[in-house]
Order: sequence, then C-alpha cells, then structure tokens
Amino acid sequence: MKSPVRMLLATSCALAMIATPTAAWSAEQPKTTARAASKAKPAPKPVPVDCAKVKCIALTFDDGPGKYADKLLDTFKKYNSKATFFLEGQYVKSRPAFAKRMVAEGHDIGNHSYSHPHLRELSEDRIREELTKTQDIVKKSTGKYPTTIRPPYGEFDQRVAAIATEMGMPIVLWNGGSRDWATKNEKAIYDEVLKNAKRDGVILMHDWVEQTVKVMPKLLTALQKQGYHVVAVSSLRGAKATKAGEVYPVGSEKDEDLTSESPTGDPGDFAESPEDDS
Repeated sequence: MKSPVRMLLATSCALAMIATPTAAWSAEQPKTTARAASKAKPAPKPVPVDCAKVKCIALTFDDGPGKYADKLLDTFKKYNSKATFFLEGQYVKSRPAFAKRMVAEGHDIGNHSYSHPHLRELSEDRIREELTKTQDIVKKSTGKYPTTIRPPYGEFDQRVAAIATEMGMPIVLWNGGSRDWATKNEKAIYDEVLKNAKRDGVILMHDWVEQTVKVMPKLLTALQKQGYHVVAVSSLRGAKATKAGEVYPVGSEKDEDLTSESPTGDPGDFAESPEDDS
C-alpha cells in the first residue's frame, strides 16, 4: 500500500501536467495579439479627386433628408462616391440622424429652405426666415452650416441673390435632370441621367423617390464605366471660386428647362416626400 505522502505527490504532479497547457495557452494569447496589433497599419486616407485632371460629375438630391436617405448613403459609401444634399429644415428636424451622417461621411450639404416655398413670392423677411431657420437647424443637427443655397424650383430673383450674398453663400442650380419625381421609374431615371451626363455636370435628383435610391447602384456603375468620378459639387471645376450670391454652374439660371426638371409645386409631386413616417 502506498504511503499517504507518495499519493499526495503523485496527485500534485498529475494536476500540474493538466494545468500546464492551459496556462501556457493563456500566456501566449496576449503576446500574439499584441504582436499582430503592432504590425497592423491604419487604413490609407482616400486621395482627393482632382476634377481638373479627371472627368467628374455631381449627383445632387433635393428636399431631404428623405425617408430612403440611409439606403442611398449606404450605396454611395459602397461605391466610394460623394453626393450633395440640399436639405429642407423641416425634414432635418424630423430626421437629424440622416443629416448628421451626410456630414460625417463627407458629403456636401446645402440649404433648400425650411418649407419649400416659392421664394420670389415671399417678402425679404420671410426669405431670410426660410433660409436662416434651416441654417440653424442643420448646424444644431450636424455641427456644420450649409455652405450653398438651392432655391426651391430653381426660382430666385435679385432679392434672393442679395440675401444669399449677405449670408456668404453661392446659389447652386443644375445643368441636367433625372425627372425622378415625375416618372418614379427606375429605367426612365437611369436613361435620363445618362442622357444628361457630361463633365462637370450637376444632376438634379431626389432622395425621397424610392426608385432613385433603388437604381443608384446600377447608375453609379454605369457612370464609373464611362470614366466619371462621382463627386460633391464643391469638387467640380470652378465651384470653389464661385462667390456669394453668384450662380453655379455658370449660366444655368438661363436654362429654359430648369423649371420642367423640378417639381412644379403641385401636391401630387410630393406625395412620397418625407413628411409621412419620420
């Protein structure tokens, strides 16, 4: 019969043999993780697009943030592209998270009034109220003020231009449309944008039109295959040189098709606008 001392020693040795591998594995883990972490390199910062050297186009979205804006932002992120969003104060108020994400992900934001009125029909005080109220709401929601103005329907007069000058903001219109608000058809939107695509083109679209958001992956793919870099308006040639109260793209205010490419103001035009399910 073994002595109690020998039995105790044998048991201790067995326990030590069982515990040793577990202890060794635990000890090795932090070293391996730390070594891998020390070799990890930060992701490279994206190189800014130089539109003086490459072909660029800007897709712009009015009347938002619309109820599909988050899906649209997902697509732009996936395709490494930037957009410009002309925001209405009333919808920034109801969807501040979407506006905040637009800024955080490097898109341009502009002022599209608070409630989308015909600015030419308002007094100067009301025009200022529509614009400054939106400036304040966007700043509160995103930490950044809009830097440009797109008047609803593309309509403005000398009073609007003078107020834009006072506020230090250029007026951004467009030189190509999608007519997404009218057709609400993916193929029609796709065809219209490609028909109007050109270097330094500024295309009018709407992020509250579901078909626009659905066709965007196909549209971005087609534009990129044609050699376009899809950028924010501020990256286009001549955009940053545009002074407060001046219009960009140059001469776009003389385009007779502007009105037909923008919603007319009839109630049916905004039937799916983001007023419904915030």
